[in-house]
Order: sequence, then C-alpha cells, then structure tokens
Amino acid sequence: MSLSFDPDSLTLPVGHFIGDRLVAAEGMIPMKRPSDGKNYAGCPVADADVVDQAVQTAKSALKTSNWGGLRPRERLNLLHRWADLIEQEAETLARLEAISSTRPVGQLVSGDIAVSAEQIRFFAEFADKEGGELVPTDDGNLGMIMTEPYGVVGAITPWNFPINMAAWKLGPALAAGNAVVLKPSEMTPFSTLYLAELAVRAGIPAGLINIVLGDGMTTGNAITGHPDIAKVSFTGSTRAGSAIMENIARTGIKPMTLELGGKSPQIVFADADIEKAAAAVTASITSNAGQACVAGSRLIVEKNASARLIEAILKRMKTIVPGPTWDAASQYSPIISDRQRQRIDDIVTASVAAGAERLTGGSSMDLPGYFYAPTLLTGIDQTSPAVVEEIFGPVLTIQTFEEEEEAMALADHPSYGLAAGLFTSDLSRAIRLTRRLQAGTIWVNRYGRSRDHILPTGGYKQSGIGKDLGREAFQANRKSKSVLISL
Repeated sequence: MSLSFDPDSLTLPVGHFIGDRLVAAEGMIPMKRPSDGKNYAGCPVADADVVDQAVQTAKSALKTSNWGGLRPRERLNLLHRWADLIEQEAETLARLEAISSTRPVGQLVSGDIAVSAEQIRFFAEFADKEGGELVPTDDGNLGMIMTEPYGVVGAITPWNFPINMAAWKLGPALAAGNAVVLKPSEMTPFSTLYLAELAVRAGIPAGLINIVLGDGMTTGNAITGHPDIAKVSFTGSTRAGSAIMENIARTGIKPMTLELGGKSPQIVFADADIEKAAAAVTASITSNAGQACVAGSRLIVEKNASARLIEAILKRMKTIVPGPTWDAASQYSPIISDRQRQRIDDIVTASVAAGAERLTGGSSMDLPGYFYAPTLLTGIDQTSPAVVEEIFGPVLTIQTFEEEEEAMALADHPSYGLAAGLFTSDLSRAIRLTRRLQAGTIWVNRYGRSRDHILPTGGYKQSGIGKDLGREAFQANRKSKSVLISL
C-alpha cells in the first residue's frame, strides 16, 4: 500500500489535548501547506488560562497516578506499550506530519517515526536503572545522593522534525517520573496531538501529557513563565532561546535545556575518501532542504581536493527529486514558509553582492509551494552573510585551505558550536582535531546522527545549554538532594 495520499482528504485534529481528550480552542493562526502554499487549516492559540489548565491537569495527574512513585518497571512497561502503538500507527502519524511539515511522507515511517519509537524505548530503560547512590563518608555517617522528578516539565518543540523532537522531550521526562506540558510549533502541530492520544491509549495515565497549541509570544511565554512548571526544555533558534532565558529570569528561576542554532563546518582533507565525503556533505545540506540545526552548511576543503569534491557534490545535487510531502516518491523538501524562503534568498543575494559566486542554485524552484534550489556558494570569506548567519536552508558555502591551522581558523564560528564534520584517513589527525573543534558533536568520516541514542546532543557557545538524548537527558529530568545520616 502506497503512503502517498490526497492532502484534501485528511481529517485533522482540532484543539488542545488536555487530560485525555481534545478540548475546544479559540483564536486561529492561518496555516498554509509548504508543498503547495494553500490555506488548509488554522492553529488555535492557548492563552495563559489554557496553559494553566494544562499545568493543573498535569499536577493532578501526577498526584492521582503517583507516576513518579510507581515501581520504575511499571513506567518502563507503559512507555514500551506507547512505542508499540506509535509503530502500529506509523502511517497515520506520517500523514498528519507530512501535510503540514517539510518531511516527505516516504521518509517518515521508517525514519522519523521509527526513530521516535526507538528513543522512547531507550529512555524507558533508564526508569529502573538510574537512581541515587551511596557516597563514601567516614564510618560514623551514611551519605547518599537521592534523585526525584521535577514534577511538571514545560517543553517547546520546533517545526523541522515535529514528532522526533516531541519524543526527545517526552521520552526522558516521562521515564524520569514527570508530567509534561508541550507546545509544538504552530506550523506543525497535528502529529504531536495524535502522539498524545496514543499515549493515553497505551495506558499512560491521562494528564501526564498535555499538548497546548499556539505561538511563542503568547503560549510559549505562558509555559516558560508558569510558576508550577519546574523545568523547561526547548529546541529552536538561538534568538528564541535567548527570549526564553529572559522570560524565565523575569518570572522565576528554573533549570532549562536549550538546543539552539548552528552553523556547522565540514572539514575535508585531501587524504579523505572524496566520494564518501561528497555523499555525506550533499546529504547534510539537502536533507530536509537544509532545515536542521546541525546542517553542515560550511564546507572547508583542502585546496588540492576542492575541484574533485565540488564536482562530486554538483553531480549528486542534480539527481535530487523534489515533490510534495504527500507523495511517497518525493526526496527533496519544500521550505516551511514563503517568509523563510524569502529570507534564504535575501541572504544568498546579499552574499553574491558581497562577492560570492553561485556554482548552482540560488533561486526558488519552478514548482508549487515553497521550494528552493540546492545552492553552492564559493569565493567567500568569513564576513560573508552566508558564512555568518544560520540560513536554515539548502545553502552550502565553500572555502579552501592549505594548512591545518588555516582549516581550524575557518571552522571556528564566533557564535555557534553545535556540530562539526571531519573527513580524513589520518587517525592521529582526526583525534587531534576532534579535541580542538569547538562543537558539542563531532562526526568523523560521516555527517549526521546515527540511531545510537546513547550519544547526547547539545551545543557549545550560543548553540545551547545542556543535552538532549543520552543518559544526560534522563538525568536532566531529575533533581538531586544530598543526605547525610549520623550513625
């Protein structure tokens, strides 16, 4: 059975998911499909009262279910049942996500949705394996570090990988014994609503997951500033992360995890496998049309290998098949909105005006919707807008180097440090430079995450605070207290 579908035939959930059901909603943000630009739905906006209703529901659910005090294995089993349902309902989730987002339906079932189920299972396993510890003291005392859930966690997820980002937030928070009030992007809310419904069907107590829809200014501020939300987790732009920090500081101190923007370099040495590097570099900037915080948007290549590498990248870019997200054959995504597409084009135009040369792309594609052609820019320096700014689109800049130190200088960005790629056959060089690169994740002779969920992700500099994924994400959802007992 084909995953392709008619977008006009899809029934969409309407409202906020609070407790165990969708509730009526007021105030609508008009929504357009990225693949064809058509108005097709509206997203409600939860005000402070609706957010408070969700928070109080979460607090009540924690108390009545004793979720944080259950045998950890019970939490684990319920989360596994939820992951099972996610896999069983993958086609429905894929269509709900594809209609509003930039994610092609053909990539969702075996990709984003399968990975999300895996991540929930991964975090579930921490429930009965991570806890407090006895610590060494003198013989007259017993020292312990005890951990416990925060209570209600507030989460805000972006539009570029909606269901996957929801799993990043919900999985560790629930496994650690918390309840969650989550706001998905107002541009891509539907799959997250259905994800919450599946959790209740799996037996997770109603009210532990509450989904409130709306924008950052109204709904996001109400979540991050709510006095009964004990911790905040956010994935999105550095600018939005800064605003969240400001709101939290203004309304009350609480811990936060922020995974923010990036401007990630990919350094290719002449001794690398050039074909392998070309495949990785191309995929990193064309996957989801470059709309990923870890997109490898800055190629830094050794000069005597640059011609071969550029030729190989151009060849691959010509084989990309764009198409609407509801067509299972589509391989290349639209841009999320016309506004974002125009921003991409403005940065490219400004870079060309400053001296950059377009090797390919640099314009919108002649298709319905908001498609932008894969773009290569060369002849640029560190001051070029395309090098300085996070474009969040399919734009790859190319710079060359002759010496290792020059490569390191080009790779270092004044603001961002989320990820970096390094391609070389010299193991000593790989280890040496991995230690020097200022980024939270380094990929060597590959680019992009694997399904090894034990590896945490997070940034240096203005690319974030704290970690998602890995043991660190579970631990970030529990607070600790020190106990010293006199014997």
